[in-house]
Formats: sequence, structure tokens, C-alpha cells
Amino acid sequence: MNKDKENKPQDLKKRLKQYALRIIRIYESLPKQGAVHVISHQLLRSGTSPGAQYAEACRAKSDADFISKIEGSLQELEESLYWLEILIEGEFVTAKKLKPLCDETDELIAILVTVVLKAKSRNRK
Repeated sequence: MNKDKENKPQDLKKRLKQYALRIIRIYESLPKQGAVHVISHQLLRSGTSPGAQYAEACRAKSDADFISKIEGSLQELEESLYWLEILIEGEFVTAKKLKPLCDETDELIAILVTVVLKAKSRNRK
């Protein structure tokens, strides 16, 4: 097996962990009262979940289990993007501050969509 291919799942696992840590830092920086706290708590939950689900997917017992866990990660990333947009549009956090995190969310979504599509195409063969 190509060494680059071997490292890709590990790289994605690390990237998702870094993403979760960034989400935690945003959560910690926001006020702990009012609507922003509810929104940030939702973001904390959805933003820390994809890495855990991806780690579970790496140990999936079947292709269907793998696809299900990756799709769960995708749903959580989509939800995280929604909460990030709410924080921006609600003017709780500046767009400038959250743009890098929004961009990373988009990139992670694109990567996981590709992973799911490849796994599904393998399943059809």
C-alpha cells in the first residue's frame, strides 16, 4: 500500500481533532448567558462530534456501518456550519473571526462527501 494512502485517514483524524479544539476555543470565548450561550452550546456539541464519529468509522464492522458513521459526521459538520452562520449573522462574532473556521468546515464537508461517494461506489461493484 502507498504510504501516502496509509497516512490519509490519520491526517483526517488529526484534522478533525484540531477542528474540535478550535470549536471548543470559540465556545470558551463566548458569553455564558442568553441566546448566544444556547447557540454556542449547540455548536460545541455538533463541532466536537465529527472527529469522534470518524474515529468510530475507522473501526467500522462493515461498509454500511462505515458509510453511516461518515454520514453522521457530515450531518454534524453541516449543523456546525449553520451555527457558525447564526453567530455571524446574529452579530455575536465577527465574520472575520469565524471565516477560517467556516472555510475549514466547508473543506471537511467536501472531503467527507468524497469519502462517502467512494465507499458507496465500492459497495455497488
